[in-house]
Formats: sequence, structure tokens, C-alpha cells
Amino acid sequence: MRTLVVGASGHLGSEVARLASAAGSDVSGTATTAATGWSPLDIRDSSAVHTLIASVRPELIVNAAYRATEWSTCADGAANVALAAAACDARLIHVSSDAVHAGRPTPYGDDEPPTPIYAYGAAKAAAETAVTAITPTAILVRTSLITGSALSCKQTRLALDLARGVRDGALFTDEIRCPLDATDLAAAILELATTDYTGVINVAGPQALSRADLGRLTAATHGLDPAAIRTCTAAEAGLGNRPLDIRLDTTRARALLKTRLRPVSESITGSPAPPQH
Repeated sequence: MRTLVVGASGHLGSEVARLASAAGSDVSGTATTAATGWSPLDIRDSSAVHTLIASVRPELIVNAAYRATEWSTCADGAANVALAAAACDARLIHVSSDAVHAGRPTPYGDDEPPTPIYAYGAAKAAAETAVTAITPTAILVRTSLITGSALSCKQTRLALDLARGVRDGALFTDEIRCPLDATDLAAAILELATTDYTGVINVAGPQALSRADLGRLTAATHGLDPAAIRTCTAAEAGLGNRPLDIRLDTTRARALLKTRLRPVSESITGSPAPPQH
């Protein structure tokens, strides 16, 4: 299968490209610069997106590109990729985010409409609307915090830097997510490409953790003192407009996929997670 990974230099995109190549796919990728070894592409440029995708003629496109601070990349760029995918009749998997939700104590199902309360969530919600309208057969993967090695994962590097005292900052005790290892997410995305599924699907970890607890777990796993990480609430940090408790119900994904979505305590430590009571 000819596969194009948009955002192949990023944490998730690089894992998708690696796993697809290992499975025998003919993989092409894009990045913002040629220095990464992938084709340089500004997905905000509709003409450039159409030209590149028309030249590659992929059968599968995975759009893992994003910039949390840029509407034009998250929303307009996603629409450009969807239009080009439709023009060459490629299967499209668009990576979305739990940020489309406002947050609440009970988990969100796959089919629940977006309720964004900040700019990044609104951009990702707009991207979902555009992708669905342009390519109704697309898969929209809503995921949560993505974890991985310190070499590739910003979340991991932040936790380790805070534990070592080489960076100022704090992790929030009240911001709850369902973290998932990038390799597990990439494997699930590629497995979804082999199904006839369309529409939104939640793909996240089964374990809900605060950012503070995730950081402490990361620090302990690397032999650092978890208590060295300073913590606070989002409000104490002056960020009252962020969604706090966002849990994704992954019942549908777990029933559909053979890929195991591991608890983050297992993927980080390498040991099976304790049973949940």
C-alpha cells in the first residue's frame, strides 16, 4: 500500500511511518522542512498540498500534522489534505484530539459532538467538520495525551526536566487525560486503515491520570524523585479556560481492533499494570 504520512517528522507521524514501512508499505512523508529527510510541505498552502499528493498518488493518507497555536494548520490544513485525498480517491485517516471536548467527570463516547472551550479545541473541531464534509469515508481518530521516549515525546522530556530541576514549571493535578503510547496509537491507526470503518472513533489509553501523576510515574520509571516535580491546579497557574477532566470511552475501538491499547503505567514501565478493582 502506498502510504503518505502528513507530519512524518512529528512524534506520532514518525511512528506511523516506521510501522507502515516495517509492514511493507511504500511510505512517503511530509514535514515543514527538508532537513528531516521527508518532503517539505506547508499544509496551509492548498496548491502545494494538491501538487504533492497528486504526485505521490497514495492509497492511504494519515494526517498527523498539527500546531496547537495555529488555526490555519489545524483547521485549514486539514481541509486542504482532505480535498487532495478526495481528488485522488485515497483513504484518509485524520488524527483529532480530545481537546474538542469541554471536559466532565463522565467519559465521552465516540459519537458525541464537539464542545470546545479554547482555541486549539475549536480548531480541531473545525477540522473534523471539514474532513467529514469533504471526505465522508474518512476515519477521524480522537486521541488523548501521547506518550513515548524522551527522545521524541515532549511530555516525557518535560517531566524529566522538572524532576531534574533543569526547567521551571509545574504539572497540573486537576487536568485528567487518558494517555496512550505513540507506538500503540500508530499501530491502531494502521489497523483501522484495513477496516471499512468510517467516522469518529476514540483511540486512547484505558487509564485516566492527571498530568501530575503521569509526570511522577515517568520520573520514577527513570530513577528520579517524583516528589521533585512541582504541581498545581490549572487555575493556580492562571489557565482557567482549559478543559480539565476529559476521559474517552474506547469501548468501540477495543472491540474493533486487535491492537492492544495498553495502560500508560504498563507502556512506561514495561511491566503489566495492576488489575483495576
